[in-house]
Amino acid sequence: MEDIFNAIRSENLDLVKSILSQNPETVNSKDGRGSTPLLLASYYGFEEITKAILSYSPDVNAKDGSGNTALMGVCFKGYHDIAKLLIESGANVNEKSYNEATALIYAATFGQKEIIRLLIEHGADMNAKDNKGFTAEMHAKNQGLEISELIK
Repeated sequence: MEDIFNAIRSENLDLVKSILSQNPETVNSKDGRGSTPLLLASYYGFEEITKAILSYSPDVNAKDGSGNTALMGVCFKGYHDIAKLLIESGANVNEKSYNEATALIYAATFGQKEIIRLLIEHGADMNAKDNKGFTAEMHAKNQGLEISELIK
């Protein structure tokens, strides 16, 4: 099972496809940190590998050991195109992590303007609060951003 994770880490698309075709059940397997293949590929920004994994209908809302989904991970990193792929594949834009943060809160915290727009366009709850009581707009202001200006 570790083979799929090694193939992803080495960005070996052909090997990932081969492993999935021979063992499709590995699509929802987890590594030692609780990451699924989708979580790992999307976090690294490997768009083609992410697409290949998505073709096997993985659980797009699976959480890693820290309670984050693939969508949350790409919001940290700023991978807009992968965020769009995940949303189109059914990722829940309002899923909450262990600290009650949503993908929108993470995008705002890390100043990811385009992802903020994308999430809002797809129904992200702008009133959701993390476990400290902060909304995405409050986090955005800490980054010098005004969400209301981003969605005009």
